[in-house]
Amino acid sequence: MKEFKETISFIQDYYKTKDFIPLHEPRFRGNEKKYVMDAVNSTFVSSVGAYVDKFEEMMESISRAKKAVAVVNGTSGLQVALRLAGVSSGDEVITQALTFVATANAIAYNNAHPVFLDVDLDTMGLSPDAVENFLEEYGEIRGGACFNKRTKKKIAACMPMHTFGFPVKIDELLEICKQWKIPVVEDAAESLGSYYKDQPTGSFGKLGVFSFNGNKIVTSGGGGAIVTNNIGLGEKAKYLTTTAKKPHTYEYVHDELGYNYRMPNLNAALACAQLENLNMFIEKKRELAGKYISFFENTNIKFRQEMKGTKTNYWLMAIQLENREERDLFLQTTNEAKVMTRPIWQLMYKLPMYQDCFKDDQKNAEFLEDRIVNISSSVQ
Repeated sequence: MKEFKETISFIQDYYKTKDFIPLHEPRFRGNEKKYVMDAVNSTFVSSVGAYVDKFEEMMESISRAKKAVAVVNGTSGLQVALRLAGVSSGDEVITQALTFVATANAIAYNNAHPVFLDVDLDTMGLSPDAVENFLEEYGEIRGGACFNKRTKKKIAACMPMHTFGFPVKIDELLEICKQWKIPVVEDAAESLGSYYKDQPTGSFGKLGVFSFNGNKIVTSGGGGAIVTNNIGLGEKAKYLTTTAKKPHTYEYVHDELGYNYRMPNLNAALACAQLENLNMFIEKKRELAGKYISFFENTNIKFRQEMKGTKTNYWLMAIQLENREERDLFLQTTNEAKVMTRPIWQLMYKLPMYQDCFKDDQKNAEFLEDRIVNISSSVQ
């Protein structure tokens, strides 16, 4: 199709190559080598070091949260955040089926059950209407907590995910969940630097979690961060993720089940250098988004843009095709031309380990699953 070939040419011209163009690759343009070598020379390359402390301070500033805790990856951060929010074995957690598998896995790691509700077409994130409809039909308040009338299980948390950096309608979700006594944990893995009504994503819920995987807007190679405005919860997060070891001059004393989820100082050094350039990366991503907006303006391909009242980091650029057939043809054509593109995720309830979980009609999620494709998103 002509439009597909023109899209390939546009991307090749932007990146000035006809060789393989990845979907998203990191850029190292600051103090990365300097900080990493400083960590090496200090001999503090594991879970203790100055860069871990600096990283947590930088994340507190960026997220406007009172406490940030460095962890080994975003998935482990979500697992611990859910536990801290009160999720226990057998509980239910409301989330979206249109997400990366880590969202659902983090729930399962707590031996809890995902409840998959629909997304909004405009945000591609958890729909407040879907949550409200579900709770009105199945929810009941007992003893200061919310329970599912059908399953008798506690609905212990709600975990929306800011898809590709596009903020969900988090204020509406918070209001609904407040009425139903359900804490909110934000899966902000993809939305570092995004804002909803002038407030950073990740800072709205009881806890928020970010990812610093190699494909994120800034990377530590592997890493994550839990953020919260509750100092006590933040300190507990630090305690649990560092093996729940009580301070002692020489004895090993662990008084509850903890996790070895510490971010190494080497990774934190890389993250600190990357975070220094976060605003630059976002500015360049928004410039690229502007070019895509202009290019796709007079085509049958819809470029997904930020909603009014939000500022997205445009982590992964997303387009919407006419239908599943066109989506598949676009994916085939671009990848054969060495321009890497990827479909949005398969819906979680279609995966074998989650096929028995509750889901609502998923009308919007299925519509998007058939049409959304990520295109080249690296900054120049």
